[in-house]
Amino acid sequence: MSRTAVVTGIGITAPNGLGTEEYWAATLAGRSGIKEISRFDASGYPVRLAGEVSGFTAAEHIPSRLIPQTDHGTHLGLAAAAWALQDAGADPADIPEYDMAVVTASSSGGTEFGQREIERLWSKGPSWVGAYQSIAWFYAATTGQISIRHGMRGPCGVICAEQAGGLDAAGQARQLIRTGTRLVVTGGSDASLCPYGVSAQYSNGRLSEATDPGRAYLPFGVGASGYVPGEGGAMLIVENAEDARARGAHVYGEIAGYAATFDPRPGSGREPGLRRAMELAIADAGQTASDVDVIFADAAGVPELDLQEAAAIRAVFGPGAPPVTAPKTMTGRLYAGGAALDLAGALLAIRDGVIPPTTGVTDLEPGCEIDLVRGAPREAGLGTALVVARGHGGFNAAVIVRKERSSR
Repeated sequence: MSRTAVVTGIGITAPNGLGTEEYWAATLAGRSGIKEISRFDASGYPVRLAGEVSGFTAAEHIPSRLIPQTDHGTHLGLAAAAWALQDAGADPADIPEYDMAVVTASSSGGTEFGQREIERLWSKGPSWVGAYQSIAWFYAATTGQISIRHGMRGPCGVICAEQAGGLDAAGQARQLIRTGTRLVVTGGSDASLCPYGVSAQYSNGRLSEATDPGRAYLPFGVGASGYVPGEGGAMLIVENAEDARARGAHVYGEIAGYAATFDPRPGSGREPGLRRAMELAIADAGQTASDVDVIFADAAGVPELDLQEAAAIRAVFGPGAPPVTAPKTMTGRLYAGGAALDLAGALLAIRDGVIPPTTGVTDLEPGCEIDLVRGAPREAGLGTALVVARGHGGFNAAVIVRKERSSR
């Protein structure tokens, strides 16, 4: 338990920026990647907006043999993992293959690949079973392809908890480091902006049907009507602190605390599990609520869920709650990639001493009285950040990241 898990590399593929610094600059400037869907003709769909990753060409980043075998979400994950390794200055060839692991989140299960299989159903006649088997296999595609591409044969896994999965994967990465694994690639990416994928997402009743990109996704705000779907995510390189220092690696911060809970049965009258996840993660880090300098919120954009999250924040932190932010208003909710991107954003915020804004929101919904950073970035001395996420179906997760103790 004396081994400390630190993040040494970040790779980002987001709707408002490719690469870590491009994404961060756009986020601090309030530049959104939400626009009308262009990946397919969405004119007949109630959902018309999404956070699409622009300017990404798979052939520039992915071996050509993998392109037809995988889908857009896996392409984005492979690129982000390679960028994260480069950022960390870590060459997998220098590390024993069984000392490296990959743990990522998955949510959509490769619906774009499934879309292609369904389209082939009408032209070439493959079975429905084949289409569904392809989709099921893709739940593990990103982890498997990263592992194969970089020769990582240590403990590998996939966590399926929708939006919460990226934090669960980071928690598992920390545990692997503590038990002896030398390097872990973790995070998540997703891409479900196809007719099949959007239709599946729409079934949860939480997607915004607004047509103004600047007002479509308003978490905690007056006029909130759901969230905007998006694609992309982030990959992080997690190492043991001593190993990172020994090779002179830059350290973004420490994964200091993690917790996961599950909501009670609907109609039970019991409190949702988000508050408990926050409290457990803070305790796991050996800290108190007063130590947290900023909260990266789940920010569902659904009034009922926003009220629950605001209430949980007030219950944990009281009247002196720290600032809250939700930069996902510029990307949409990225499902398996969303919490990982927030985790990367929290580490960058700590690095630069600045809290990114929540765009679009002007007035807070009654009951959502939190210190939501709006309009412009806010400079602040940041040592500890809390990242929270909820996954559809009752999943809750929370992670504490902080400056490495030796640099505090």
